[in-house]
Amino acid sequence: MKRILVIRHGALGDFVMSFGPFAAIRAHHPRSDITLLTTQPFAAIARASPWFDEVLVDERPSWWNLPGLARLSVQLAGFDFVYDLQTSSRSARYFRLAGRPMWSGHVRGCSHRQGPARETMHTIERQRDQLRQVGIVDVPRPDLSFLTGAAMPAVPRPYALLVPGAAPHRPAKRWPALRYGTIAVLLAERGLVPVVIGTKSEADLAATIQAAAPSAVDLTGQTGLAAVFALAAQASLAIGNDTGPMHVAAATGCPCVVLFSQDSNPDMTAPRYPGGGWPVILRKPDLADLSVAEVAAALP
Repeated sequence: MKRILVIRHGALGDFVMSFGPFAAIRAHHPRSDITLLTTQPFAAIARASPWFDEVLVDERPSWWNLPGLARLSVQLAGFDFVYDLQTSSRSARYFRLAGRPMWSGHVRGCSHRQGPARETMHTIERQRDQLRQVGIVDVPRPDLSFLTGAAMPAVPRPYALLVPGAAPHRPAKRWPALRYGTIAVLLAERGLVPVVIGTKSEADLAATIQAAAPSAVDLTGQTGLAAVFALAAQASLAIGNDTGPMHVAAATGCPCVVLFSQDSNPDMTAPRYPGGGWPVILRKPDLADLSVAEVAAALP
């Protein structure tokens, strides 16, 4: 097979959990030209990675946007084999747009179709099962040095990462910022500098934490994706909600404590360490019921 296409959009946690499969596909097809179709937020790190010869940005056109669909069909054309790691209802339609090539995914009629058991698997196991159907048994620990060696803000050491945010439309996934502030105080008493990371819109959470723990460092809105990898790789530990940066931290091997509400299921989507191991998972239906003492007791 001379031309291979891999489809993987996001969100961030999903994309990070595909690093192992990306590396496995590259190793399985060492002489093939491998293209990734992804969304704009992940294009830069994909281009910097050792896994792809080309990276295409999927504009994800609406189904009534005929010019957009025409551009997408051109992007999908001419491949000998397609690994659909997205396996969404959208990417299922791409099978037909691509002209029904050899295809690994979940869509009816494709050459390597994963069965319904996939719906009961964590993302890591689901992707490994998908690759086994193509003959890829070994999923190596991916080399992330192209990310962990990136430039990062100067912060005092040793430090611990705090990730108090989550998707704006999923507020139930957030442990109260005041409790992160109390944890930050405990970390400081242990000799660790609390470092808060997140988007610019989460600066108010960092302010709440700093009000309780003045030694905390606020990096919200100041780190690109590669810098988060670099920060996590050198952190003593990370504590945060079920959100993308915690997947980044786990992928570097940073010891993690991840907080889950009933809004998401860790059995299916929890961050995982590079070798497949699980971080510490704390779960309450309502995160308001998760005490500081419970989180403090779980710290490594």
